[in-house]
Amino acid sequence: MNSITPQVLLKAYAAGIFPMAESADDPALYWVEPDERGVIPLDKFHISKSLRKSVRHAGFEIRIDTSFETVMKCCAEKTDDRDETWINHRILKLYGQLHSMGCCHSVETWKDNQLVGGLYGLRIGAVFFGESMFSRANDASKVALVHLVARLNFGGFQLLDAQFLNPHLEQFGCYTILKEDYRPILEEGLDGTGNFAAFTQDADAEAVLSWATRST
Repeated sequence: MNSITPQVLLKAYAAGIFPMAESADDPALYWVEPDERGVIPLDKFHISKSLRKSVRHAGFEIRIDTSFETVMKCCAEKTDDRDETWINHRILKLYGQLHSMGCCHSVETWKDNQLVGGLYGLRIGAVFFGESMFSRANDASKVALVHLVARLNFGGFQLLDAQFLNPHLEQFGCYTILKEDYRPILEEGLDGTGNFAAFTQDADAEAVLSWATRST
């Protein structure tokens, strides 16, 4: 995969595959196509009472695409709960290039002018491929995810791809679908048009919660 480029990455995602590294220290990349795909439902997104409270009262400021590279580097850091990370230097560079092309975005949680959480992902058509998230304050990454879902719903997105199901994502209603069932949903989403910039960055908490829990 030495010849991988941002354009190759876009074609790969459109085909249902994505790259990972064995670890941050391993320069090699390999393609992944899960037999079961994790999907976060945009029409049945679950927000707990405590998270609703954090969205309303935790004092976070949400910014979009102001510190994309820093968000990626924070997602790549080892933590007490994560001994290894699949984000290596090549991934940082490639997705940074995609961000410069307007294809990758970060949703950032700030408090007291400090970046305390966030997530990043790739956008194609009406599909958003969530890549990774990090948190340095209670509920910081969860609040970023709520804002992401509100933005995607408002902008007419059809699919939020989470790649893999894990206990952290299960609390939001994330579930798995078989590869053969995922493909037609992906293709339909790729043919659609999602407007990531349509949702105002200054939307109040009630508007965010309303759009994040919108049912179709």
